[in-house]
Amino acid sequence: MKTSPHENHKQRLEQLAVFLRESNQILADWDAYSEQHTDLDGWPHDEDAYGQRASRRDADTWRAFNRIRPSARALVATAEAQLQRLPAQAVQSRWVWQLGVLDTALDRLAALHDDWLVTRDSLPPSARAGTEVYDDARARRNAEAWHALDEWASAGEVLLEVHRAALQAPSALTPTAPVRAPAPPAPASHSTAARR
Repeated sequence: MKTSPHENHKQRLEQLAVFLRESNQILADWDAYSEQHTDLDGWPHDEDAYGQRASRRDADTWRAFNRIRPSARALVATAEAQLQRLPAQAVQSRWVWQLGVLDTALDRLAALHDDWLVTRDSLPPSARAGTEVYDDARARRNAEAWHALDEWASAGEVLLEVHRAALQAPSALTPTAPVRAPAPPAPASHSTAARR
């Protein structure tokens, strides 16, 4: 049975909520680790171990975001459409700015993903997950994505806030009418290997 657009949007919001919980836990774990493994000036006691732990943080956050990455543009587009239909008194002044932050972060993440596909496809055939050359390239992508992922972790709640405001709006509004996000530009030709 085919799900309705409203049900799809609800599922996307539930996946977003899971990402927000996971990313907040990842950040809390990182903060606890960082506090225990740095001196009073913030310098790590063991730079290699600290770097490996930061790399794990980045990978865990990328993995958590992958759950919502395919629908992230639709989530932002729907929130933008809902925001336009809300009465002015129901709108938080920060929402427009936060939606812009999410949209800009998505552009960065999409570019990094496309770059990763090109990099991955240029690696030698022997390079697979678990090999140094592959894992190092993926770790670089994850590290470069950290700022944009952190912005999603920090500002992503706005999508849920706008949705709740739309649900509470006068019944003349269609609160959860999802908007189809514009199709992203076609990426450069890549192999269809299903490697991350």
